[in-house]
Amino acid sequence: MNPATLMEKLIAVIVQIQVDSGLDCPQLTGATKPLDNVPGFDSKVWPVATTILSMEIGAPIPDDMNIFVDETTKIPRSIDEIAASVCELLKRQAKEGATE
Repeated sequence: MNPATLMEKLIAVIVQIQVDSGLDCPQLTGATKPLDNVPGFDSKVWPVATTILSMEIGAPIPDDMNIFVDETTKIPRSIDEIAASVCELLKRQAKEGATE
């Protein structure tokens, strides 16, 4: 899966969560940082968003992985950064699956 497709799916997931929660949803772009820029999008919501995204892309994302924050810097990621990170995860999973 390419980052652009993943970005589209992630934006759709975030918009749906905001609508279902009755919360405002700003215009989402690749530069949007959901944890900083989306009302009510916090540690209670990101695991749900991650699970829904995992189902949408048909690939597992580890439960303990916060795709919305950079593990090293602890800085919230933009949608572009999240898409690139999840694409890298999918590549690693595919490579690991191929070597088993």
